[in-house]
Amino acid sequence: MSEVKQAEDVALPSGADYLRNILRAPVYEVAQVTPLQTMNRLAARLGNSVQLKREDRQPVHSFKLRGAYTMMAQLTNTQRQAGVIAASAGNHAQGLALSGKHLGVSTTIVMPRTTPDIKVDAVKSFGGNVVLHGGNFDEAKVHAEKLADQHGYTFIPPFDHPAVIAGQGTIGIELVQQNGHLNYVFVPVGGGGLAAGVSVLLKQLLPEIKVIGVEAEDSACLKAALDAGEPVTLDQVGMFADGVAVKRIGEETFRLCQQYIDDVITVSSDEICSAVKDIFEDTRAIAEPSGALSLAGLKKYAEDHQLQDQQLAAILSGANLNFHGLRYVSERCELGEKREGLLAVTIPERPGAFLDFCHIIGGRAVTEFNYRYNDDTLANVFVGVRLMQGQEELEGIIQDLRKGGYPVVDLSDDEMAKVHVRYMIGGRPSKPLKERLYSFEFPEYPGALLNFLSTLGTHWNISLFNYRNHGADYGRVLCGFELEEQDLLSFTSHLRELGYQWKDETDNPAYKFFLAQ
Repeated sequence: MSEVKQAEDVALPSGADYLRNILRAPVYEVAQVTPLQTMNRLAARLGNSVQLKREDRQPVHSFKLRGAYTMMAQLTNTQRQAGVIAASAGNHAQGLALSGKHLGVSTTIVMPRTTPDIKVDAVKSFGGNVVLHGGNFDEAKVHAEKLADQHGYTFIPPFDHPAVIAGQGTIGIELVQQNGHLNYVFVPVGGGGLAAGVSVLLKQLLPEIKVIGVEAEDSACLKAALDAGEPVTLDQVGMFADGVAVKRIGEETFRLCQQYIDDVITVSSDEICSAVKDIFEDTRAIAEPSGALSLAGLKKYAEDHQLQDQQLAAILSGANLNFHGLRYVSERCELGEKREGLLAVTIPERPGAFLDFCHIIGGRAVTEFNYRYNDDTLANVFVGVRLMQGQEELEGIIQDLRKGGYPVVDLSDDEMAKVHVRYMIGGRPSKPLKERLYSFEFPEYPGALLNFLSTLGTHWNISLFNYRNHGADYGRVLCGFELEEQDLLSFTSHLRELGYQWKDETDNPAYKFFLAQ
């Protein structure tokens, strides 16, 4: 089955066709005109006007309602009677369910078994029929397409359909009406439906407005497609910003983004966390990671291009956040703002050494200090320092420490150090080990950790283990194994067969400083 099961064959629309379809989209039968809110605190920091399009204020707390309703409203009576189906782990599912409730159309949504209860319950509350199947979105989508063929349902895609794109494009109309003097609009990119719809609308009406697509670094399917000249499939995507965790951009959305978007920028998870904090401080709204994505891009783009006195707008695309995920956001937002640095520092094992170290740090606030006695000569400490002037200040601290005779390594961008090692300081093996270290990600569901241990732990001895979950849909494990050289080939082959996302971390500096023998 193709990506989109359409009611009828549709020729590729022109920009003028999209403008007409967006103006005619019946979204306001169910959706709201959302406010464009000024962010005064952030604007003062950046030296630009900054406004936030509050799509979290929709009845389903996401923009996805616009596209789902627009496509469903165009179905024939026969198609409506048969019902519709979609695969989704969150926002598209809720938009589809509410649209079906309003139109009197039966909706079935196939969701991965790993979907948190809060999202499943939200879909059910809007009248959607939930089918839990598969361990990820791709498996759920295959099952949804199978059910569509069996029962005659119309498949409603999350992004790659002209009607869906037109529905999302209505946000562009509101932006122009609310501020006709915008210079830049920053749009989050997952599958590309929102970016395509907004960019084609703005370029028809006010082509001087620059439209910037923003992607998560570990899910940059648009950037990959632009580099290749056509849509490509990413090997894997990160799941922190799960609303944009798409391996392959749509064919039609790519065609439009390639033609109408002015630039694309990628941001890290830490930068997204920083944007979540900015949104809360200015508006008291709590965005989901993908919802804060475009603001993270706005901040980075403004700094990289030294924008001043410009009118900037970003789209807060959703706020369906698993509450426990805020723990991760809180831990990482200071790093995303370059207001905290993480360092591994070697100090002599003698009385007063820590005091001397603190004198070099000066009056700066130490946010974290982890240490455990190892031997009589040297000690490795893991230290966090709050920064007022960002990276430049951190580089100054590193130089001062080295001048003082303290070997130092900057771990501020070391993902393994931030996720695992900072919670494991002081654990070294008491005997020689032929150890290799690996990080893993796997879908989070009841029994997932037990299954992980059962499949890996029965073959090789586990010598180190740390499990971290911040309320996300996936678990993160750091695991050490006793492996002889001759075991490596069969071990890595076994990992590939298991299907987990994994990375060899044996040469990671944080591991060598604090955990290796």
